[in-house]
Amino acid sequence: MRVGLIQINSQEDRAHNVARALELVAQAARGGAQLVVLPEYVTYLGRAEYQWDNAEDLGGPSSQAFAAAAHEYGVYLLAGTIPERTATTGKSSNTSQLFDPHGERIATYRKIHLFDVDVSGAGSYRESDTLVPGDEAVVAPVGETKLGMTICYDLRFPELYRTLALQGAEILAVPAAFTLFTGRDHWEVLLRARAIENQCYVIAAAQWGTHPVGRACFGRSMVIDPWGTVIAQAADGEGVVLADLDLARLRTIRRELPSLANRRPATYRV
Repeated sequence: MRVGLIQINSQEDRAHNVARALELVAQAARGGAQLVVLPEYVTYLGRAEYQWDNAEDLGGPSSQAFAAAAHEYGVYLLAGTIPERTATTGKSSNTSQLFDPHGERIATYRKIHLFDVDVSGAGSYRESDTLVPGDEAVVAPVGETKLGMTICYDLRFPELYRTLALQGAEILAVPAAFTLFTGRDHWEVLLRARAIENQCYVIAAAQWGTHPVGRACFGRSMVIDPWGTVIAQAADGEGVVLADLDLARLRTIRRELPSLANRRPATYRV
């Protein structure tokens, strides 16, 4: 299976962000991608006070555009994330949608872990001020394999990824807007760890560059194989990264080094 990761620099103009994302989806499809992944906050990445104004219901205009692109190009499209309107005025869900090659939405995942941090040198972030967390792990079929859906800060919670692997995921998706400050030291290390410990491909599409209010994202979208090897990585800037996933190799690794099968969960204490 060939995957295409979209690296983009979303801003506060939702229509422009979606149009640029669709250009890059088309580029990935022309490159032979069967599964295309957009980054977190693909439709809006700007000031928190305007996030609710840019939130949409599922089935809104951005979702319709992504569904149409999946159908037009005959690809599975993991449409990054959008701020999805909730029943709580002023708060949205950070929601990822997976569309099949017919343009049907086949899975929806809402970010479970919210980025509430105070990092010296990087500033403070309070996603819980504007977001409602999800509460369900999601695995979805993609062709002859299964995809586990996660979002950005989820990456620091390995128990979620183990849950997805035990539910049959062979590919773990991480659309992200990882900060420049933490990304320099943690991004690749965490992605490779999640790949190795779960013997999965990890595909991580990221925001890159500066955004309103001085936010800076690391970029370096990458694909990592089940052995923990980085097999594709984006340079700085917007663009597309293509990589071929060898699912037969994944299954060989799991058979020869059966760490998932060798687990002893009855002995673990949380």
